[in-house]
Amino acid sequence: MRYITPVCLSVALSMALWNAGGTVALADDDRNKEVVMLDNCEPTDPGWTPTGGCKLKPKRGDVSASEFFELLFSPLYPSGAVVGHPSWRNEPSYLSIDEGRRVRVRNRGGRGHTFTEVEDFGGGFVPDLNGDLEQAPECLTGEVIVVEPGRRIQMRDLTPGLHKFQCCIHPWMRAAIRVE
Repeated sequence: MRYITPVCLSVALSMALWNAGGTVALADDDRNKEVVMLDNCEPTDPGWTPTGGCKLKPKRGDVSASEFFELLFSPLYPSGAVVGHPSWRNEPSYLSIDEGRRVRVRNRGGRGHTFTEVEDFGGGFVPDLNGDLEQAPECLTGEVIVVEPGRRIQMRDLTPGLHKFQCCIHPWMRAAIRVE
């Protein structure tokens, strides 16, 4: 009996697609780098209504506003260390690109998020979500852009080095992009 290793299977599938006239996507292609902003707000929960609601389709999100706030701060830190709900996140939270490449940032959640470059990670412009974080100065300017659900932006012309980004609404949503 012959066994096919995962590498051989991958090569075989790629060759089959190539021979059939299909396309083969490379997983680490710098032309297609993307950061996805995620959350799982429950669209039928009226608890989200006072802050703009949840724009996910029914059955796509399952986090109530009360659960969101229950997981906001760590009970192990009396000073109120912000942890944030784990489903409010950026995926991936770190990536590297070659200089001159762009990064797409897409909001696939049901709430608005920002993707704001900051010198140092800190709090955002919603004091109740900051806990003991000192506000990042970049989140206090009028230049912060909210990316609504279903929308996307592109990061271009990033200089070599490490760039830090965070959501100025949900400050635990962070990402770092290294430009080589």
